[in-house]
Amino acid sequence: MKVTYDNENKLLKLQITEEIDHCMAEKIRNKADFEIQKYMPQKIVMDFGNVSFMDSAGIGMILGRYKTAKLVGGTLNLSNIKPEIKKVLEMSGVLKIIPITDD
Repeated sequence: MKVTYDNENKLLKLQITEEIDHCMAEKIRNKADFEIQKYMPQKIVMDFGNVSFMDSAGIGMILGRYKTAKLVGGTLNLSNIKPEIKKVLEMSGVLKIIPITDD
């Protein structure tokens, strides 16, 4: 996962570079939480441009980061969602609470 932080806009961008299964979801979760606590951003964008597979562990990972973002007073958006991932997110109801942004 690649991480960039824009201090001026208090924007943390997490670019996920691997497919998300149970094992990878745990690694992404740990890294994302570390970066969120480090920067305390107002806005977090998770970029899924390189993700072509995600199982239910990915859904849990996203929802957990949504809650973490809320705890630090920030928001979470998703970007660059491929159709196969978007379908999973729609079916799970994630997109009802977490918006997709054009980034």
